[in-house]
Amino acid sequence: MADTTLSSQNANGPRQGKLPWIVATLIALICVLPHFSVIIAAFMGSTDTLQSLAETVLGRYTRTTLALLVLVVVFSTLIGTISAWLVTTTDFWGRRVLEIALVLPLAFPAYVLAYAYTHVLDHPGIVQTALRAATGWGPRDYWFPEIRSLGGATAMLTLVLYPYVYLLARAAFASQSATTFYAAQSLGQTRVGAFWRVSLPMARPAIASGAMLVAMETIADFGTVSYFGVQTFAVGIYSSWFTFADRAAAAQLSLGLLAFALLLAILERVNRGEARYAFGRKFERMPRVALKGSAEKLAFLVCFLPAFLGCILPVVMLSEMALGSEQNLFSQRYLHFARNSVTLGLCAAALTVAVALLFGNLARNRTSWFATAILYVGRLGYAVPGGVIAVGLLVPFAFFDNTLDAYMRETFGVSTGLLFTGSIWLLVCAYMIRFLAAAIGAYEGGVAVINPNMDAAARVLGQNEWGLLRRVHFPLLRPSLFTALLIVFVDVMKELPATLIMRPFNFDTLAVQAHRLASDERLAGAAVPSLVIVAIGTLPVILLCRRIRNEQGKTEEGA
Repeated sequence: MADTTLSSQNANGPRQGKLPWIVATLIALICVLPHFSVIIAAFMGSTDTLQSLAETVLGRYTRTTLALLVLVVVFSTLIGTISAWLVTTTDFWGRRVLEIALVLPLAFPAYVLAYAYTHVLDHPGIVQTALRAATGWGPRDYWFPEIRSLGGATAMLTLVLYPYVYLLARAAFASQSATTFYAAQSLGQTRVGAFWRVSLPMARPAIASGAMLVAMETIADFGTVSYFGVQTFAVGIYSSWFTFADRAAAAQLSLGLLAFALLLAILERVNRGEARYAFGRKFERMPRVALKGSAEKLAFLVCFLPAFLGCILPVVMLSEMALGSEQNLFSQRYLHFARNSVTLGLCAAALTVAVALLFGNLARNRTSWFATAILYVGRLGYAVPGGVIAVGLLVPFAFFDNTLDAYMRETFGVSTGLLFTGSIWLLVCAYMIRFLAAAIGAYEGGVAVINPNMDAAARVLGQNEWGLLRRVHFPLLRPSLFTALLIVFVDVMKELPATLIMRPFNFDTLAVQAHRLASDERLAGAAVPSLVIVAIGTLPVILLCRRIRNEQGKTEEGA
């Protein structure tokens, strides 16, 4: 009887095992569809369009995008690395609070900061109005930095993106043993010299990975640069698609941005693959140096300003703006916006985490080039801006809808309309492609601590790979998967370009409403949906801060 049951299981096993691979292959094809459709649409477009772009806006888009990219990456790397080194290796007043506060700007979309600072620093804002009242100057009697500029966009993006570098650099510095630092000092290096010659080179892979994340987010940004009037590729894609109704131009601009984004993704993977450092078996925690006097004040200021300008001050400004607005957060209209945002976030988060679990489980249980390729395809979306994914999905599905409708009209005299284009499920697919890498990263972080011997034991007890996932992996992965759900949910709440391009008719979200009000210069009204987005975005950041605090407590207890 046992032999019969075993034979039945073996007979059914391969048949059941084919379905996950088929589903994973179909999802992987959907993930790469935007890339191929953008390439095909770009080459099918008229060369006249490309020539017109080259003669008019292409050079400006290229220069502005590269300038913005370099500035944001440089300033984010400096702020993130220096602050991470200070909170990891020194002790000064307020360090324990600032260590957590430096992460909080991660909850803010850059365009929300743009609305807040424009309200305060623009010509009719509080600062310049008070300056004119105090001095009696007229509008042309003084110079004041222009917030709606490349410099303003650089500042907004830097304030919300430096935490990527800070988190990775802090983890790298904390994992370094003090023995290497002592060895450098014994060879005549000062503390600063040991930092430059030993600690910084050892943390370089982590810092470079954070800088690559900053670069990807910078080229993908649309809300900030469009509001400030900075002409980048992301703005050009949206303008070509909607303002000029030129899909060929949008596809050709998307192709250029896609090529650059994929180049950054390749560089990031190469950098991560080369990160092989051996710290030795003896680990000694780096002792903190107590700072006094002017050094303590300078360290406090360096760590306080990014958190203050990127989180505390914007919350105060947005709250003041919201109190003076005519927007009612609890009106039926705003409840509709919130419901749409939450619905999209929940659906996209559930689908994205489920796909990450499927891809990760196949790659863990079946070591093959195909499983590795599927997992790599899932990571590609994070390097592709939302506007490019939107164009890449709309072009083929719009073609399919129009072809099917024409066939049904000619054959049966019935119009099928748009079955896929402008649907919620297609927008959810765009979110899944865009943020699948974040969910895969959370899955890999959780599954890395599961001993392979547990898998072998479950196999001996008769569990197949899906029984292993359900009974062993899933209970252990719950914290990581929950974190992935929150991260994807918040990213969807903040995502603007894909939502603007692909949302169904009369289906607006909080991000779209904030963008619309800000575009009409109704900044006080835009503060209300912006505050809701920030409040929701704070949830995963709080969880991340709690994890940092727990790790810090364990480290100090061990020391």
